[in-house]
Amino acid sequence: MIRYLIRRGLTWIFMVFLATNMTYFLASWFLHPESNYMGRRPPLPAEQIQASLEPYHLSSAHSLLENWWSWLTDILLHWNWGRGFVGTGVVNQEIGARAMVSAELMLLATILSVVVGVAVGVHTASHQYGASDRTWMGISVVAMNLPIVVVSVGLVAFGVWFNSVVGTNVFLVTGNGGSTLTGWAYFVDFLKRVTLPTIGLIFITYPSYHLTQRSLLLDNIEADYVRTARAKGLTRQQAIRKHALRTSIIPIVTSVAFSIPGIFTGAVLTENIYAWSGIGQYTVQTIAKNDVNGAVAVAAFSAVLTALGAILSDIFVVIIDPRVRVS
Repeated sequence: MIRYLIRRGLTWIFMVFLATNMTYFLASWFLHPESNYMGRRPPLPAEQIQASLEPYHLSSAHSLLENWWSWLTDILLHWNWGRGFVGTGVVNQEIGARAMVSAELMLLATILSVVVGVAVGVHTASHQYGASDRTWMGISVVAMNLPIVVVSVGLVAFGVWFNSVVGTNVFLVTGNGGSTLTGWAYFVDFLKRVTLPTIGLIFITYPSYHLTQRSLLLDNIEADYVRTARAKGLTRQQAIRKHALRTSIIPIVTSVAFSIPGIFTGAVLTENIYAWSGIGQYTVQTIAKNDVNGAVAVAAFSAVLTALGAILSDIFVVIIDPRVRVS
């Protein structure tokens, strides 16, 4: 197992390195940092613009390969991902701070989405074609087809209306502020800000877990090993929980492992609607400002998390499925 994980890790390191460098070349070809200096009054001379881009390793006075090599050596020798045009201008700081903001928003939503989706999937599979099954299927189908923008705008409107009814700010839709608060005041402020976006994210993401879990469980409920368990005296619900669920939940575990990048890279539309300064919002800003270094750093960060999710997926499957351990 250890040797297998080492091989997988080395393979992913190579793939991340290759993908990051390809992203750098693509970003350098399609993004034009010079445009950040256009339209200034008085206009800046071309020489001054290139001199301003020199610290970013983006000056056209050097060839693309020279800029790439300077950028790459800075990362390999100093772990310096360069300077950007967004926020503080230091890419390392922006990625670190914004990843934690995205995690604050996405971690709870992801966990609750999985718990709710799996629980509803088990319940509806156990009561196939019953009233609860049909009701939850209808809700999940509607939720899957609603854009996050519609859900978020609706929740914002509800939050504003509810605040006006009760006469105080129970819900806040003004981003991830409150950094000056401490202790209990910070926690209460955080709950006010995170509640509505979390509800929205859960509503649009739980259906995939629900429908997948229901379908997989229905495929296993009538399997021979489940019938054998029932013949030995287990009730239908006990056989489902102890045997059928363990087999059918393996794809869900794999899906959850691959959702790790989404926890730290955030939700682009949700972060912009609720003004959360996370990685999702940062991604949009880097592209809008032709920030090559920032955009490449986001891509590299996502690639590393994807690799981590793939390795964790392998580990989780081995833990859950004894057949894999034997093989």
